[in-house]
Amino acid sequence: MNKELKSNRRDFLKIAATAGGGLLIGFNWSACDSPKMKVISDEEIYDKAINFNSFLSISPSNHVVIFSPNPELGQNIKTSFPMIVAEELDVDWSNVRVQQAFLDTEKYDRQVTGGSGAMPHSWQRLREAGATARQLLMEAAAKRLNVPMSELTTDKGNVIYGSKKLNYGELANEASTLPVPENVHLKSVKDFKIIGTPVKNVDNDAMFTGQPLYGLDVYRDGMLHAMIQRPPFGMKLKSVNSDEAKKVKGVKDVLTFKDNVAVVGEGTWPLIKARRLLNIEYEPIDKALESTAFHNRKFDEMLNSGKAEVKRKDGDVDTAFKNAARVIKSEYQCPFLSHSPMEPMNFFAHVKEDSVELIGPSQTPDRARKAAAEICGIAPEKVSVELTRLGGGFGRRLRADFVEEAVELSKMLKAPVKLTWSREDDITGGAYRPAVKYRFEAALNSKDELIGYKLCGVGMNSGNSTRENNFPAGAIDNLEISSMEYNSPITTNAWRAPITNFLAFAEQSFLDEVAEAIGKDPVQFRLDLLDKAKSKPVGEIQYDIDRMKGVITTVAEKSGWGKKQGVSQGFSVYFSHRSYVAQVAEAKIVEGKAVLDKIYAVTDCGIVINPTGADQQVRGGMLDGMGHAMFANLTFTNGVADQKNFDSYRLIRMKEIPEIETHFIDNGIDPTGLGEPALPPTGGAVANAIYKVSGQRLRNQPFMNEEGMKNINLGNPV
Repeated sequence: MNKELKSNRRDFLKIAATAGGGLLIGFNWSACDSPKMKVISDEEIYDKAINFNSFLSISPSNHVVIFSPNPELGQNIKTSFPMIVAEELDVDWSNVRVQQAFLDTEKYDRQVTGGSGAMPHSWQRLREAGATARQLLMEAAAKRLNVPMSELTTDKGNVIYGSKKLNYGELANEASTLPVPENVHLKSVKDFKIIGTPVKNVDNDAMFTGQPLYGLDVYRDGMLHAMIQRPPFGMKLKSVNSDEAKKVKGVKDVLTFKDNVAVVGEGTWPLIKARRLLNIEYEPIDKALESTAFHNRKFDEMLNSGKAEVKRKDGDVDTAFKNAARVIKSEYQCPFLSHSPMEPMNFFAHVKEDSVELIGPSQTPDRARKAAAEICGIAPEKVSVELTRLGGGFGRRLRADFVEEAVELSKMLKAPVKLTWSREDDITGGAYRPAVKYRFEAALNSKDELIGYKLCGVGMNSGNSTRENNFPAGAIDNLEISSMEYNSPITTNAWRAPITNFLAFAEQSFLDEVAEAIGKDPVQFRLDLLDKAKSKPVGEIQYDIDRMKGVITTVAEKSGWGKKQGVSQGFSVYFSHRSYVAQVAEAKIVEGKAVLDKIYAVTDCGIVINPTGADQQVRGGMLDGMGHAMFANLTFTNGVADQKNFDSYRLIRMKEIPEIETHFIDNGIDPTGLGEPALPPTGGAVANAIYKVSGQRLRNQPFMNEEGMKNINLGNPV
């Protein structure tokens, strides 16, 4: 049965029209840690709310309405953003309503979810929004009471003067007429009441009760459903016979566009059946179709070509390696990966005579709007984009290809269209994590000192497959980082923690190999390199040495590094997306088998807004990193993915999840991002622990394809 997704668009436009812009966040009061209160409908609150700025409104009933501009895909931004506004506003959290904003580039300058950048970008803006409204309310109260504003205080949505209290709702109308202050006072971190406290996800109640939140829930009267058969990579459409497909009950039509064959009808099930009956012929575009065996050969050719572009070079690398007493050399390789969000790609589009209505899950809604405008030949301002909650994204929904398909079909059919990808479409349809291979080399002198370091990365549509300014750059006298790319017809895209999702594993595993070769403890080896980078830096350093050392020493302490009997520990640390995460994985022998059963993580992401959400982000990133390093694999035969669903595209299972213990560094600095940083170091910590317990080095992903993994259990000793 179809569920209607009510957008509250009328309410949004009503509020937005009365202010210079607004962040409205519709909050479900029953899902937060607060006492029950009299239920006042959202419509009543929104209808009477008075806007103070582009981030908040206050209703006469003393409820605060906050719009959340950024797409919510599980990173908890829809909860943490309003917490920041509410903190500076000094309002009772139980009186907050949270609502997802439509795309509005005039009011919001970064309605994007990607790169773990939403919080660093918006932290100051959100604080100022709340503080500005608070100051206006205090000015209104000072006028009414005829007292100096300096004698007033605020607490839980009230302005207080001695024994007198005026709630924000009764001051809102008067306050909204006052001039906006140029300078506002922000709270000291020590005075925070909401930030740093555990708050439940504002969508919990709706998610748990199956209320419509996602793109797949969208329904409009007169809407057609559509599914598409896309060509293999490197091929184009030659011919199609759709006679049998059109006979399926519920199928309205079969159309072709841009080498795609679209089946249109009343629901997805008839379309799935009809699509199987299509008789389609494809032909190669301009060269031989690619398979995994070809990619593997290409990697080796590129690594041995000597044509990689040098991204960073410190010192005299050639001399260091020429004079080395010995050289350690290792290669690491990872496959293409699907993003595999729980909610497959989908989008609703209604192309009208001079406008377009878009509804659905997008990490880059402005890209979707511009794409629709270009297809229809209209100004972007004529395209409205309503954001639904995203059932995962991990970078896949940064693209707008699925939006473009929905728009193309709506334009052709002159009707509202909801396009849905199947799970098979999602896994075989491209925009994968790039496949990459690395070659590492370390030069040691006769005293077993590290005197030279080389990294060459080659990738398929990967761009720069290295991060040349990350650690250990700056800590080694003679260093060379180079990269080379092969342009493949297999489409790729940013995949959670782009490049570093595999590079971190490879780097951290190789550093362990070097530490072992010179007889140093892996943790101390890294600390020594960081000390050298601080005392005698080589070239530019673009990471914070002290923050990195902080997570290293803390995780060593929390995990009891090197002090436990019968436990093999593997270490990893990485800096990405402005934050630092160090991890220790533990493995031991249980009934004659090696078991990976615990991982410690210490994260420095600056101020933690919501401990509940932060803990979930770290755990989710670690499971994502571990599961894909262990199991996920995407191979190709003649341009077609061999894995098509979760029966062959293996993900981690619940019983395989080890115990995870998380800690956060409390340093009081502004938030630096958390959606991605916990993923990169996990593969290295796991691989290094497995080596310690089994003696098997893991250099290729997925780990489970390696010979040394046959006798390793995960998470559950039984």
